[in-house]
Amino acid sequence: MSHLHKSDAGDHTPHGPPLILKHDLPASFVLFLISIPLSLGIAHATGAPLMAGIISAVIGGVVVGAISGAPLQISGPGTGLVVIVASLVAQFGWAATAAITLAAGVLQLALGLTGISRLVMSLSPAVVQGMLAGIGISIAAGQLVVVLGGTALSSVPENLALLPGEIASSNLGSVVAGAVAIAALLLWPRVPRASLVPAPLVAVGAATLLAFVLKLDVARVDLPDSHALVFPEMPRGSVGAVVTAIVTVALVASMESLLSAVATDRLHDGPRARLDKELIAQGTGNVLAGALGGLPISGGLARSSTNVAAGAKTRYSAILQGVWIAVAVLAFPRVLEMIPLAALAGVLFVVGLKLVSVDRMRTLWQHQEFLVYAATALGVVLFGLLEGVVAGLAIALLRALYRLTHCSVRVEGNRVYVRGSLVFLGVGRLVRELRRLPAGQHVVLELHVDYLDHASYEAINDWREGYERLGGRVDVDEVHDTWYDRADQGKPGRRKTLPGPLPRWFAPWSHWQGSPVTLPEQRSSAESDPMLLGMHEFERRSAPLVRPFLHELALRGQSPQQLFITCADSRVVPNMITTSGPGDLFCVRNIGNLVPMASAEDRSVGAAIEFAVEVLNVGSIVVCGHSDCGAMKALVKGSASRGSHLHSWLRNAEPSLIRFHAPTSPGCSDLPVADRLAVANVAQQLDNLLGYPSVREAIAAGTLTLKGMYFDISNARVYLVDPDRNGLEPVPAPA
Repeated sequence: MSHLHKSDAGDHTPHGPPLILKHDLPASFVLFLISIPLSLGIAHATGAPLMAGIISAVIGGVVVGAISGAPLQISGPGTGLVVIVASLVAQFGWAATAAITLAAGVLQLALGLTGISRLVMSLSPAVVQGMLAGIGISIAAGQLVVVLGGTALSSVPENLALLPGEIASSNLGSVVAGAVAIAALLLWPRVPRASLVPAPLVAVGAATLLAFVLKLDVARVDLPDSHALVFPEMPRGSVGAVVTAIVTVALVASMESLLSAVATDRLHDGPRARLDKELIAQGTGNVLAGALGGLPISGGLARSSTNVAAGAKTRYSAILQGVWIAVAVLAFPRVLEMIPLAALAGVLFVVGLKLVSVDRMRTLWQHQEFLVYAATALGVVLFGLLEGVVAGLAIALLRALYRLTHCSVRVEGNRVYVRGSLVFLGVGRLVRELRRLPAGQHVVLELHVDYLDHASYEAINDWREGYERLGGRVDVDEVHDTWYDRADQGKPGRRKTLPGPLPRWFAPWSHWQGSPVTLPEQRSSAESDPMLLGMHEFERRSAPLVRPFLHELALRGQSPQQLFITCADSRVVPNMITTSGPGDLFCVRNIGNLVPMASAEDRSVGAAIEFAVEVLNVGSIVVCGHSDCGAMKALVKGSASRGSHLHSWLRNAEPSLIRFHAPTSPGCSDLPVADRLAVANVAQQLDNLLGYPSVREAIAAGTLTLKGMYFDISNARVYLVDPDRNGLEPVPAPA
């Protein structure tokens, strides 16, 4: 089960009072000290009543925290919604914005019940990061105006236009309070043991204390009486504008919450987030926030990461911080009303700038996604959040389409190489290159494509027919898959070819040399000799891939890990069935994969064994038999002519026949007789190996092991041979 959907109910972490008192209670105080200035600052930045930020902070802690699908995520007024809410307040008024928040909460509930929340994982990170960066720039530009003593407008261009005038006539008290808050927020983390007191609290506290001591003339927090709460009213305006506002708030709040939940999961080892449940919790919170005149709520990574860093273990840290906020506002409103608005703006200014991450830009640049990031950020800054996200998504989709349909065309003499996906978007460039080829030549069109659509097939086919009418010759050599050939037969492929090894590396000559694709200068020799054509193919395609390995082996000599003794049967390819490469196997091949007795007249196999064990110091010797073995069939039928070299050689297998006919032998009873003999033959050759002194000594020293192996050709399956029962065992999976 994916960790993103694992229920926190299944977590075995104790949730009793000792855990809450030890971990969650201290963490809740840290969150409380951060949430107060952030909530007030966000409310002020949007133009909403300051109490709206407090209401949402309490609901985000107590209500959303209690039912959240991400227990360690902290919810409250959404930083990513500042620009949106500010524009809604300017367009519809605060009461109507509260109604929009309520409706957005209902939409979130519906989305959560449909299970659509996991789709957020498929959204391009470049779009999300660009959206956050655009929001951060918008927040920073607006709050800079407030720090200078002015009133922020709803868009970045408007706020930038205000800056020259605000700088010329800035309020000294606001500038001092804002500068102190910014400096404290930036410098506090460098103080030893600074993590004991949250930086936002220090920033706001220092600016407030300075304003009080110097009696600065600054605008301060003004908390309305609880009886002055603003309740939602039906928005006035076009239905389309209202619906767009509801959808925008719902989607952005949901996106911010779900992405924050996923990111928070990476910070701890506790219960994993259940995204659908989290979306339902966020929707419930926004319904209540809208009904009580609060700001839209979303989960925030800044507060959530602080919660984890403070040692929280359960959802009670979120619930308790909401309680402390409510108590502080009800019991100590006068203290909060001493805070300069410029101090809150300074905190939000830094928070906004931190949303523009240089590290993220560098990463996206490396992955060639910076264009999407920049387009989204600029779109949000210049036109608005929805327009910016749409612009980013459009560019991301265009880039994805380009990457999925891109093909490269390279011409070398009379050979044309095409790689990638060949669709109508790229066929024009291919045809231009083909038309530049001199007439009357022998051209090879080599296709390394994982998809070829009908338009591309027709373009290639039309050019081929026209070229051949003028006396030329065209061979289509398909390396990756047979797209062109299938289309030519009226059976076109419908889906892209899955990535995989090039088929001709494993395929027999007859598979890819059925229609020779050689150039005229090669035709005289290579068309009649498949080996020469194979050698040419190696030089052209495989040699560049293996040259670095072979160069290294040539310098340091061979040091194979294994002596591999197998049959000379042409269907058994040791490197293929062991997935090994140059330098791995020291191979001996003979009829029947036989190891003659140490005292036998034939010395070639014995010489190879001694060289492998004594000189090359191999760590293992493998004897590999196979199904449908001609040598075993000859033994069973006695068909080798007496006096022939084959008959003389197969006498080395007589111990295998004796072993096969022994009463205790019959393993693999479901196999044909010749295949059962092949298994018994492998077991016997392992015994024969023990007759060589160098093998016995290496085994006794623990430096050599013996293995039996059996290859089922028709099923392409490899088995290990158990010599004690002449049976087969599956190859064990790696530990």
